[in-house]
Amino acid sequence: MNSSNSKGDLIARLAALGMGLPNFEAQASGPAHDHTFYATVTADGRVLGSGEGRNRREAERAASLQALKALGSAPTKQGLAAPAAEKSYTSQTPWPIYAQVLAAAVEAALEFAAEDASLADVQQDAAQFYRGLLSELGHHPEGEA
Repeated sequence: MNSSNSKGDLIARLAALGMGLPNFEAQASGPAHDHTFYATVTADGRVLGSGEGRNRREAERAASLQALKALGSAPTKQGLAAPAAEKSYTSQTPWPIYAQVLAAAVEAALEFAAEDASLADVQQDAAQFYRGLLSELGHHPEGEA
């Protein structure tokens, strides 16, 4: 598997298409000392891709890559070409939304998450990484200096 950010790119691509977040389902097969993991990714009620790997993350990345190809958007070295200056605000999340920074934060949260981490744990870590990245770049919530 290459080192591209296929899961983060998929999240950004689905957001750009208005398809919501991807849902990954992974299963292991084989003896405990030599598992092969199989993952399927769905979004907006349809299966977008599947993949296999030596661990859950590899299988999910392979499924993400297949989904990106199915969506006509294979990742590049720099990620997807979403406009970096695009931003929006909501009453619950006053931070500006930058697709590539958000994708990087989600990927970082996934990389550092324990194998048994819940989705809520990963989401919380991703939000913390995202706010930290934006703060380092000089961005702040709406109304703050």
